[in-house]
Amino acid sequence: MGGERRWVVTHFDANRLMAEFYLQRDFFDLIDIDSFGSDSSFLRSAFNALKLGGLLYVTSTDGYSSGGHRPDHSLASYGAYVRPMPYSNEVGLRMLIGGAVRDANVLGYHVSPLFSYYSYHGPVFRVMLRVNRGKLPNIKHYGFISYCTLCGNSEAFSWDELGQITCPCNNQKVSGSLIVSGPLWTGPLHNAAYIKEMLNLTEQWGWAGNGRGTDLEKLLEQMVDESDPQLPFGYIKLDEVAHRAKVNSPPLRTMMGTFHKEGYVASRSHITSNAIKTNCPMTECVRIAKELQQ
Repeated sequence: MGGERRWVVTHFDANRLMAEFYLQRDFFDLIDIDSFGSDSSFLRSAFNALKLGGLLYVTSTDGYSSGGHRPDHSLASYGAYVRPMPYSNEVGLRMLIGGAVRDANVLGYHVSPLFSYYSYHGPVFRVMLRVNRGKLPNIKHYGFISYCTLCGNSEAFSWDELGQITCPCNNQKVSGSLIVSGPLWTGPLHNAAYIKEMLNLTEQWGWAGNGRGTDLEKLLEQMVDESDPQLPFGYIKLDEVAHRAKVNSPPLRTMMGTFHKEGYVASRSHITSNAIKTNCPMTECVRIAKELQQ
């Protein structure tokens, strides 16, 4: 090791520190921004201070904004006007990724999420991003999402569909029951190949396998399932399905099994225990729940 320093501790402002390393052309492999609340002021400095292909680990602890209770605040921090939706904790992750997508594009970079994690202790929203040169190839995963309070349907809309956002339950007419938030990240929250590599490493390092690290192993396996590109944003809570169907809440495994039998994609959500990520529309979820009670 010689006299080489492996660690340097500083009390300097993070933006100042990252700017100095950028000016020295001394770039980081990974930057972890563990900021409090929804402080996004460090993102642009971090992008410039990273090596191309480097990793940026970002944080938000602002559950109030992700819940749609401070849309002006989420707009200022992440460029997204967020309103209350039943899958608000996933919206918090998508709001965070969307803000990073926006700031990266300004500087000529594009980011892709490797994994996204939510913990109710805080709450804490954490996303690992890979940063590369070049603006986002397309914006199909950066748009607007809607939720209909009348029928429970959720849908994603692109920028060129603004002004045409409607719900099928209202015969394609403007409806007061439609809630729209955005722009947000609407693509996959995780990269399946990256998560599988993490799973392999946990076993190699003895963190999982042989009865050890079962919670970590279970979490990563759920993230792999959530990575299916056919799965849309959001999740469906079984309590909401039961309320709309006016039946007792059906068992999660039974509902998922029925979804698969009928050709839908479905996985458990790591964010909420009694919820399913699926491309099955709410109206079909209600029908299935009623049939299971017969």
